[in-house]
Amino acid sequence: MTQARTKLAVFDFDSTLVQGETIDELAAAYGVKDKVSAITNRAMNGELDFFEALAYRVGLLKGMDYSAAIEVCSNLKPMNGGAELIAQLKDAGYYVAVLSGGFTLGTGHFKDVLGYQYHASNILHQVNGKLDGDVGGPMMFQNSKETNILDLQNLLQIGRENTLVCGDGANDLGMFKHADIRIAVGKRGVLDQHATAMVPSSDLSKVAALIGL
Repeated sequence: MTQARTKLAVFDFDSTLVQGETIDELAAAYGVKDKVSAITNRAMNGELDFFEALAYRVGLLKGMDYSAAIEVCSNLKPMNGGAELIAQLKDAGYYVAVLSGGFTLGTGHFKDVLGYQYHASNILHQVNGKLDGDVGGPMMFQNSKETNILDLQNLLQIGRENTLVCGDGANDLGMFKHADIRIAVGKRGVLDQHATAMVPSSDLSKVAALIGL
């Protein structure tokens, strides 16, 4: 964070910067998608405790080859217009960060692909080359994004009036509280009443015009 910025843009990752949910893609590759995806939908709609849902779903991945998990996360499909939007935001003086309840295997890989400058997400633990069903990291709880966006604002000395957030699920509500520009992505609807703008088609190329870039 050496380059001075006057504004902050914080994105969710799954179903915001990339298409779909990383954990669902991992589950599909491991043959347990039916057990995982229904829980993902309920968690993103705010119907389940985020930590309990995360821990349960990661537990179902126990035994998956770590190399296979890396491959899945490296081959996620970026959302239309995401890299271009991030470049526009950086040109406009934004420091661009990703806060994700997903995994560093995804957010770390796409940091250079999409161009954001910081990411915080969770770690899939592995033993002897296989996932052991455990997860750790700074983004495991319902309030994790709120805590982390406040830390970023304090570190960068940027207030909510100069903060933009963009997300799609109930666990993004915490960071929506601390930004004057709030973009709801996709069709879940759980964030719509809290958003200043919506992108229902999940096409991030429309965001720049919505915020006046």
